[in-house]
Amino acid sequence: MNLYPMFANLAGRRVLVVGGGSVGERKVAALCKTGARVEVGAPRVSRRLEKCAAGGEIVHLRGHFEDAWLDGVWLVVAATGNRALNRQIAAAAEQRRLLVNVVDDAGLSSFQVPAVVDRHPLMIAISTGGAAPVLARLVRERIESLFDASLGPLATLAQRYRERIRRKFPDIGQRRGFLESLFRGKFAALVRLNQALRAEHMLKRSLRGNNIPRNRGSVVLVGAGPGDPGLLTLNGLRALNEADIVLHDRLVSAGVLDLIRRDATLIEVGKQAGGSHTSQDHIHALMLEHAQAGRRIVRLKGGDPFIFGRGGEELEYLRAHDIDFEVVPGITAAIACAAYAGIPLTHRDHAQAVAFATAHQCESSEKPDWSSLARQHQTLVIYMGVRELESAQKRLIEHGRSPQTPVAMIENGSRPEQRVICGTLGELAQLARDHALLSPGLVIVGEVAGLADRLHWYAQAPLTGTPAPSPNRRAA
Repeated sequence: MNLYPMFANLAGRRVLVVGGGSVGERKVAALCKTGARVEVGAPRVSRRLEKCAAGGEIVHLRGHFEDAWLDGVWLVVAATGNRALNRQIAAAAEQRRLLVNVVDDAGLSSFQVPAVVDRHPLMIAISTGGAAPVLARLVRERIESLFDASLGPLATLAQRYRERIRRKFPDIGQRRGFLESLFRGKFAALVRLNQALRAEHMLKRSLRGNNIPRNRGSVVLVGAGPGDPGLLTLNGLRALNEADIVLHDRLVSAGVLDLIRRDATLIEVGKQAGGSHTSQDHIHALMLEHAQAGRRIVRLKGGDPFIFGRGGEELEYLRAHDIDFEVVPGITAAIACAAYAGIPLTHRDHAQAVAFATAHQCESSEKPDWSSLARQHQTLVIYMGVRELESAQKRLIEHGRSPQTPVAMIENGSRPEQRVICGTLGELAQLARDHALLSPGLVIVGEVAGLADRLHWYAQAPLTGTPAPSPNRRAA
């Protein structure tokens, strides 16, 4: 380690920034957040810095650099873009034993400005010692995704009760155990859910009691999206990194499963038409078993938990058994797969509404309102429709949708193996058979489906017509 990491308290202390352009502007903005008394030395400064100076937020030292600017300064930043001038500033600061940062010049700098993840009062700084600032930025982006914004309020609340916690637990081992139980359990979850008052009441109760509170198990319903791991939300990624147990659907992609922390236990609870099947009752029982054992459970579902994902049923079961839960929405397959196929679900010229349906209802007692689903100037998205397409095609035409209506079948949407098959409603079922359409797949019915040929951008171009026979594909 050739740099000593530190956090500087600059509140009320004078800091000099030499250079009033865009780079200096960025440095000033960061320094002002610390409460430093910022002085900017330059013949001219940017319009924004002019406003800051006029408002008294900074002091503008108008003119060219001179050593006297360093009198009484604690820290110096050289952001002139002129290497000879920057060298002069660095030498003058060195002579006065002042720490100086020369932007984009590690050799002239005595301190580096790190990439920062700000969860005030929690701060995370990343530095490569000036060797690769872009790498530090990329690492910061990764860390940003792992630490949600609730950590700031969490740290602030813990800080307010720090002395009471120290008095309650004078033994450092007990104190550490108590704090870990707070930061890993219901207290932290309440802060994350923006219920700070309930969290504070819980903390007070814990400090009045005689025992360290036992962690309650909990469940997070997480929508994994349709396959591309890049579509997982930051909150979803956080949940996967905190989970002890992950109950995942069959359709959750390998790329998403790879993001789960390595020591978590993965249990597949998938359902597949005509194949292996995990009953909903068994899924409920697994959630209850592990939650009662104090574990953190993620119920990981393809797409979004509340769009044909039975998420509502699972929450009702958890509520009935007094299990804490939260929900992280996912990008549902209709939105993501349509986007990856270049199909806008609404369009001023073609569709003013969108309807979602599941083809599993086609031959069940849960009869959908086909007259509503068959409306003109509406996009219909049929989920889980590979095995029931013939029935859906028949019902839509019977209820007035033209056989010439464009359709698009999307297989493995958003994944590298994505296929889009385009045609008309009248040839829907035959096209699915001809192309041996596989699950997971969905169908888009409506004029917008006809835009796929022109607007596709991901994976291979849409397919049409009858393909050459392939012995390696098997229809779902």
